[in-house]
Amino acid sequence: MSSTQDGRELFPQSNIAKSDLKIVLLGDSAVGKSKLVERFLLQEYTSQTNSTFALTLYEYKKKIGEKELLVSIWDTAGQERFDSLHPSFFYAAHAAILVFDATRKETYQHLEEWNQQLVSNRGQIPVLVAVNKIDSNQNVVKKQFKWPQDKGYPVFFVSAANGTNVVSLFEETINLAWKNKFNKDDVMGAIADVLARQAEEFKKH
Repeated sequence: MSSTQDGRELFPQSNIAKSDLKIVLLGDSAVGKSKLVERFLLQEYTSQTNSTFALTLYEYKKKIGEKELLVSIWDTAGQERFDSLHPSFFYAAHAAILVFDATRKETYQHLEEWNQQLVSNRGQIPVLVAVNKIDSNQNVVKKQFKWPQDKGYPVFFVSAANGTNVVSLFEETINLAWKNKFNKDDVMGAIADVLARQAEEFKKH
């Protein structure tokens, strides 16, 4: 796995090689993924964009127990297509958030395609589904969504506009990502960790 594939050359000024957790956001354009991240982080974040590959990286520090973690949150920079994401977007991710717009039915219908991209590139990791823009469609909170229910994916009704459930969504995602980091059945994740350690050792020599 080259450094381009694991993302280090995509964001050379970041601390990505030292991040403890990686979370990815997936969903159609304009469903509010970036706004959700920014609402969660408020002013306590840095972000970098790679316009060539339409990727945005956010970095966030989170304390779990006595350990302070560096979390990288990857977004798709508003140029989403099912087949256009760089392989590094999925590489070594520990959890994912699938986002759709409560006011646009087609964005919900596209979740299966986004999920297929995720699974084919990364394997099975914790996935949460965010129903965004509930401030514009309050009746949606009364609905049950069959697709995530069948997949066993937790559903969060959120609003990037007023902050409803946004912190809960990301806190739960980070917690699940931390647990998944030690999942012995996550073969692809274990391989990524080994390659990352090898890269660090190589830099020392």
